[in-house]
Amino acid sequence: MTVRRREFVTFPEEMGIFLTTIGVENPLRRGEIRYIEKTLVDTGSEFTWIPAVILEEMGVSRERIEHFVMADGTPVARDCGYAIVHADRRSTVDDVIFGWPGDTAILGARSLEGLNFHVDLMNKRFVHAGPRRVGSAA
Repeated sequence: MTVRRREFVTFPEEMGIFLTTIGVENPLRRGEIRYIEKTLVDTGSEFTWIPAVILEEMGVSRERIEHFVMADGTPVARDCGYAIVHADRRSTVDDVIFGWPGDTAILGARSLEGLNFHVDLMNKRFVHAGPRRVGSAA
């Protein structure tokens, strides 16, 4: 199986909104990457939200249900599964939420941390966070 590669470019759609293109891949079907344009980069969202139809087509399994409170205060429940998230030539394995129609595609804080990115909101881009700190074994 060959891996389809694509350059990821972040772009502002309007002031105050940071959008990007991300890829998602089923860890059990390596090499089949689906790209989701206009994904909101949201450091305030813990999870990455992907349209359920994409995850279903890729064969990503629903593992559990997560509960959320939307920005307007509405409580919701969504299925959660495991996927490989790609952004700006990097990738990480993470929990992903099966978004319903009308839900925004989101690249959340956990995926950003796994990708080892800081977010430069002023310039609307990712910044590689550099070497990770670890505890001393001595």
